[in-house]
Amino acid sequence: MTTPTDLMAALAEPTRLEALRLLWDGEEHCVCELMHRLGASQSRMSRHMRALEIAGLVASRRDAQWVRYRRRSRLDPAVAAVVDAVLALPIPPAEEEEAA
Repeated sequence: MTTPTDLMAALAEPTRLEALRLLWDGEEHCVCELMHRLGASQSRMSRHMRALEIAGLVASRRDAQWVRYRRRSRLDPAVAAVVDAVLALPIPPAEEEEAA
């Protein structure tokens, strides 16, 4: 069960938020892709993805040496609505430059 504190903590970090933005397309993404798109090291990306798993937002599966992540399929509708609302907010210009 996702606690409000875990959910808000997961959404409050820019790299995790951008990872969710990518994963919210419903597709599965390799951690290597997330690392490349977000400019994060493997260890940093793994820590962020672990926080998203703890918050109950993503699921993972091991594929040889990599881990693949996807949006958790059975999210509580209230949790999904919060994430949808956060992702719908415009990205401030300073964060757009960091995410690029």
